[in-house]
Amino acid sequence: MRTRVRWFRFPEPVIPEGHKGNATSTPHVLTPKPPGSARTGTKTEPLGDALPLRDRVFYTLQPPVQTWLADRAIHLPAKPFAYQAHGISFLVSHTSALLGDEMGLGKTMQAAIALRMMLGSGQVARVLLVCPKSLVTNWVREFRTWTGDVPTLVVEGSTRRRHALWELTHMPVKIVNYELLARDADFIIEKRQEFDLVVLDEAQRIKNEHSQTARAARSLARRRSWALTGTPLENSPEDLISIFKFLEPGLIRSNPSLSELREATQPYILRRLKDQVLDQLPPKVVRDTQIDLTAAQRETYEAAERDGVLRLNELGDAISIQNVFELVLRLKQICNFDPATGESAKVDQLGTDMEEIAASGRKALIFSQWVNTLRRLSVELKDYHPLEFHGGLSANERNRVVEEFRSNPDRHALLLSYGAGSVGLNLQFAQYVFLFDRWWNPAVEDQAINRVHRIGQTEPVVITRFQTTGTIEERIIEVLDHKRAIMNEVVPGTAPVRGHGLSEEDIFRLFDIRVRPRRAAA
Repeated sequence: MRTRVRWFRFPEPVIPEGHKGNATSTPHVLTPKPPGSARTGTKTEPLGDALPLRDRVFYTLQPPVQTWLADRAIHLPAKPFAYQAHGISFLVSHTSALLGDEMGLGKTMQAAIALRMMLGSGQVARVLLVCPKSLVTNWVREFRTWTGDVPTLVVEGSTRRRHALWELTHMPVKIVNYELLARDADFIIEKRQEFDLVVLDEAQRIKNEHSQTARAARSLARRRSWALTGTPLENSPEDLISIFKFLEPGLIRSNPSLSELREATQPYILRRLKDQVLDQLPPKVVRDTQIDLTAAQRETYEAAERDGVLRLNELGDAISIQNVFELVLRLKQICNFDPATGESAKVDQLGTDMEEIAASGRKALIFSQWVNTLRRLSVELKDYHPLEFHGGLSANERNRVVEEFRSNPDRHALLLSYGAGSVGLNLQFAQYVFLFDRWWNPAVEDQAINRVHRIGQTEPVVITRFQTTGTIEERIIEVLDHKRAIMNEVVPGTAPVRGHGLSEEDIFRLFDIRVRPRRAAA
C-alpha cells in the first residue's frame, strides 16, 4: 500500500550533509500546488516551495549550508560568497527552481555544488543536465572542479552510441546538448528513462513552448526540475511561461496578466544582480559613443534608405517583414562600412581607442553580428594583432584562439561574433568591450559584456557601445529602450538586460510603414 503524504511549505532552506538515504523515483513530474504566500528572508526573491513530508523532515534535521561548506572534509577550490551559499540552499530545498542570477555571478558553480550535496546525501541518484552544445565541455570541467570525483557521462556520438549511453544506469550525472535531447526524446520515453533531477542550463533555449526542444524537455520523467538562465525573459513574458511549463506544469493559467505571472512564479525564482550582491566586482563603466557617418557614408546611407523605402511602398499590400528586414540589414551594414569607398567612421573611432588600449598593455573584445565585418576589422586593426572568434571555427580552433589571446601580450584585440562569443566564455583578462554594431536584443549584448565583467575580474571594465547618429541604429535603440519597463514588471532586475527585442510591428515602424494584414492562403 502506498502512503499518501500532505504537502508542506518549507520556509528556510537547509542542506543535507552525509546522509545516505535511498533515492525514490516516480515516472512523472512532481507538481505540488504553489504556496499561498512567500516568505522573504533576503532582498532577493523569497524562498517558498512545497515538499513531501519525507523531504521536509530530512531537511529540518540538517545544518545550514555554511556549516557544510566549512567542513574541512569538503574540498572546494574556492569558498563561495554568501549569496552563492544562499543560491545553493535555494536549489537544494526546491523541487522546482529557477536560478536567474545575472551572468557572471556563478550559476554553474552553485548548481554543481548543490548537485554534489544532493548526490552525496542520497536525495538524488540519477541527474540529467541539458545545456547548449558549446557548453558541454565547460560543464564537464566545472563538475571536475566543484564536485570532485562525481562521475559524469556525456551523451554524444552516433545514434547507436547515444542509445547505448542512455541505457547505462551506473552513471549519476549525464550531460547532453539540447539538439541531441530533441533527437533522442522518443527513445528516452520508449525506454522509460527516469531521472531524480533534470537541470536545464541556458534555459531560455526552451522559450518557444511549441519547439521540438521544449517538448523534449517537458517529456522527461523526473522528480525535480531546475532551470538556470541569466535572461529568464529574453524577449517576452511567454519565454518565462514556457520555462515554467517545464518547471511546474499547470502552475500558470492561460493568458495571465503580468501581475498574475509574477505572483505565480516569484516563489520559484531566485535572481540576483551584480550591484546587489557582489561588492567585490570592480565597477562597470558604459560609454554610449555617438558617431557621425563620414560624408561618403552619409551619402550612400541616405540614397539607400530613400530608394529602399520607395521600393517598399511600391510593394503595397504585398510587402512582407522580410522585405523590410533586408533594408534594415543593408542600412546597418552601411553604418559599419561604406560599400563604395570602404570608409568607416566607427573604425576611425575604434582605431583611436585601440591605440590607447595597446599603449597601456590592455586587451579588448570587439563584437559584431557579421563575420565579414570581423574580417575587415582584422585588416584595419592589424597593428594590434587581432584574433577572430566566430562560428566558422571548430571547438579546438576556438580554444587555441582564446589561449593565444590570453597568453600573448602582443594580442590586444579579440574579434567576436555575437552568436559564438556571447555564451560560455570566461575572458576576465580583458578590460574593454566594444559593441561595434548593436544586436537586436540587448539581452544578447549583456551576455557579451559579461564575458569580461564577471567573477575573477580585478580591474574596472569599460564597455563602449557605438551608435551612428541619424541612422537606423539610433531608431532601433530608441525602440528597445522604450520597452525596458515592460520586462521589469514581471521579473525585477531585468531592466538592465532590456530583454525585449523588436517585434514585426516595431520593424515596420522604423520606416513609418504600417503592417499589412496577412492574406489567407488560397
